[in-house]
Amino acid sequence: MTLQGIINKGVVNAQLQFEKMGYISSNIANYNTFGYKGVRFEQMLGENGYLSGVERTDYGQGNIQRTDREFDIALDGMGFFPVTSQTGEVAYTREGSFKLDKDGYLITNDGYLVGDGIQIPINYENLAIKPNGEVEIFSNDGTKREVLGIIPVVNFQNPEGLKKGDNNKFYLTADSGEPALLKNHTRIKQGSIETTNVDMINEVNTVLRLNASMLASFKVMQTINDMYSKAMQLNQ
Repeated sequence: MTLQGIINKGVVNAQLQFEKMGYISSNIANYNTFGYKGVRFEQMLGENGYLSGVERTDYGQGNIQRTDREFDIALDGMGFFPVTSQTGEVAYTREGSFKLDKDGYLITNDGYLVGDGIQIPINYENLAIKPNGEVEIFSNDGTKREVLGIIPVVNFQNPEGLKKGDNNKFYLTADSGEPALLKNHTRIKQGSIETTNVDMINEVNTVLRLNASMLASFKVMQTINDMYSKAMQLNQ
């Protein structure tokens, strides 16, 4: 390979290192985002010496943190909450920090309707969200029970195929397959929230290693560039 070819390869590989740094920075920035799933950028070295990379999302379980807020729910296990925007667009999320809108409907923090629409009466009493997703209210004496709806949980045959969107949401694609409704599950925990699954210590260590690697690569490229410049001068 010529010196110019070596420089070109170094530039391409450095660009991929910068891209990997961007994913790590995003993970660190979202460390306090409930339900956030870490993204990793897997790099592979080809036979030609060039790096290539692919983005992958880590859907592993985050820690479940107790909040005691009645509309906070966490998923203990695989799955997603389907939510619908005001325009009818369906998305999927793990972030269960829900609230009520002005009409009493259960929504996400950015206004997406949870499930098919669960409306809570203004003067409700003793609300409970069961592990299977049933939302129910009781009279003060506990004798009257009313089920208002069920918060659905779905899963995908290939979650890796989901498209990652803004505000901690995912969207189905041909690669992810259609959502499958989970039945007879007990994965919902009321009064809790799932934290991110990002390992901060590991991310910081990766940044330090990547930074050292990039600095070394730049020095090598600079040395090769100097050699190339001198060789050009000798040929003149």
